[in-house]
Amino acid sequence: MISRLLDGNRRFVAEVFEKERETFVTLARGQRPTVLWIGCSDSRVPVNTITQTKAGEVFVHRNVGNVVSVNDWNLSAVLEFSINHLCIPDIVICGHYGCGGIQALDEERADDKYIPIWLINAYKAKERVDEKIRALHIGLPPEQRMKLIVEENVRLQLEHLREYPFVRTAMRQGKLSIHGWIYDMESGAIKILSTERPGEGAAVLSRATEYCPLP
Repeated sequence: MISRLLDGNRRFVAEVFEKERETFVTLARGQRPTVLWIGCSDSRVPVNTITQTKAGEVFVHRNVGNVVSVNDWNLSAVLEFSINHLCIPDIVICGHYGCGGIQALDEERADDKYIPIWLINAYKAKERVDEKIRALHIGLPPEQRMKLIVEENVRLQLEHLREYPFVRTAMRQGKLSIHGWIYDMESGAIKILSTERPGEGAAVLSRATEYCPLP
């Protein structure tokens, strides 16, 4: 596989980079992405492929279960850089059906040390769905229940995102909108769960993008 990666890079240089050299040289001088994508690390959800975007258009952070944790310094730095320095106007949290991280909420493996700790940040999504199912006195197929947990996890992570003071400030100032999406691997389609746009955000957002200095 390592050889395939290097062979692929050589093909990229010969077949893509050389044809679009001017574009890549421009990107080397600085980036101006307009979306921060917070998604799952799952290898089956390649951001640029499923959104048909190009290099330089999407700033990406991925982790197991597309989790937003307020004590994750990695994500905190990504958010701070995105909002304060790149002036990114839209943040997308995208989950996906068939997520192994979400399925792991039902599992207990004695040899796993870090995964259970990380997934504490998603556990409330499982609790919410199971509580609703119990309250309705209905039975759901396991696959359908898991899809509901995947969706609820995106909503939960949006709540976590709003706990960041600079996120709330950017939204209040009309500089930031946040979105909750689900990717369906079986259809290839993205499902919109939630969109939060501040009032008159478009005009303010346009000015913020125009005057934001290059990093």
